[in-house]
Amino acid sequence: MEIKAVLLDFGGVIAEEGFQQGLYAIAEKFGLDRKRFFQLANEAVYDSGYVTGKGSENDYWNMVREHSGIIAPDEELRQEILSRFIPRDWMIEIVRSLQQQGLITAILSDQSDWLDLLDSRYHFFQYFNAVFNSYHLGKTKRDATVFADVLQELKVEAGEVLFVDDNIDHIARAVAAGLQTCLFEGRESLMKKFRELGLE
Repeated sequence: MEIKAVLLDFGGVIAEEGFQQGLYAIAEKFGLDRKRFFQLANEAVYDSGYVTGKGSENDYWNMVREHSGIIAPDEELRQEILSRFIPRDWMIEIVRSLQQQGLITAILSDQSDWLDLLDSRYHFFQYFNAVFNSYHLGKTKRDATVFADVLQELKVEAGEVLFVDDNIDHIARAVAAGLQTCLFEGRESLMKKFRELGLE
């Protein structure tokens, strides 16, 4: 089926993976095991409700502090993460090329209001027809129904959408929802997938 829309994850695809790298940096600063701290802090963003807009950033960091023992203000911790979310210029060029070919481009991200802060800094929303952020949607990619919501909003069929993400679990749920998918592992593999689909 012909691709009409390309749906892209933000962190780790459109931009460098600031969340994971930022949490690793925080762990190192406080002498904690990086992987264990990341698992704790990653789950906390869901458990606190911050990623779905049902909890505040302060709720999130309080939960992280409570379970890890770190002592640092919200602003310091936030900066460790936001400073590492750097949009990839070559990805933005790809998005612009896709739009010139007449395709719909959209972001689908499990993010908090940090995504809005990042856009105010880098102004990347302008390159997309739509931005679907879990913070505003009230649901994440862990809920497979999010794909049906996005399809309805974009007015496309599942098979007409290419979903690009660096998380294998999100990819699996998208496959189950009928979307075409690409597990992002770098620029070369992404371009190979685009060539296969005639999206050069």
